[in-house]
Amino acid sequence: MKLIISDILITVNKKNIKNMHLYVKPPDGVVSVSAPLDVNDATIERFVRTRMSWIRKQIDKFEAQARQSEREHVSGETLNVWGKPYYLQVLKGSRYNISLQSDKVIFTVREGSAAEQRDKFLREWYRELLKAEISKRLPVWEKETGLQASSWQTKYMTTKWGTCNTKTGKIWFNLQLAKKTHECLDYVILHELIHLVERKHNDRFIALMDKYMPLWREVRKSLNDQTLDSL
Repeated sequence: MKLIISDILITVNKKNIKNMHLYVKPPDGVVSVSAPLDVNDATIERFVRTRMSWIRKQIDKFEAQARQSEREHVSGETLNVWGKPYYLQVLKGSRYNISLQSDKVIFTVREGSAAEQRDKFLREWYRELLKAEISKRLPVWEKETGLQASSWQTKYMTTKWGTCNTKTGKIWFNLQLAKKTHECLDYVILHELIHLVERKHNDRFIALMDKYMPLWREVRKSLNDQTLDSL
């Protein structure tokens, strides 16, 4: 079923669930609602209208992200590392190298290198930063919670900060977390560890988050207010 409210197209999916859920999905800001089978159209419309301000904010965020030009990794661009913006200075050299200084990133590239080659090297640099931090922080949270991942990896994702396989105990962390604060990384680590014992975001999940990170809601908001973009 389709609804048009304030010129916004909304897809409605009725399912065997108890509550309504609203989604604005990247990358295009597509709006959808999941609703119980017995909920009528008027109730769904009222539900959506009460959340129009939030819907527009999310759509604007994705549209702004779509307008961002492809990064070419040239001098003058900005790189974010652990929540801090750095000025990018690109130099020519015989081999690739990255040096992080107080307020800038020195990126040495080969003469004639293409944007794709620079992107690949930079992505692997971010990967090494993230892996080093996870290696330090994951064991701390495992000891704190008594929960343990069987293994973990990093990968580039466009819709999630992290994910886990509850059957195997494996966790994946979004490569883009190397751009965010250490606090955001801690939140995702804890979030995925708890999912190993509680798959749903129910009362038990929330109680465990509250127990180990009382201010997790503020951290989550900070993280979700930031866009997932290309490296």
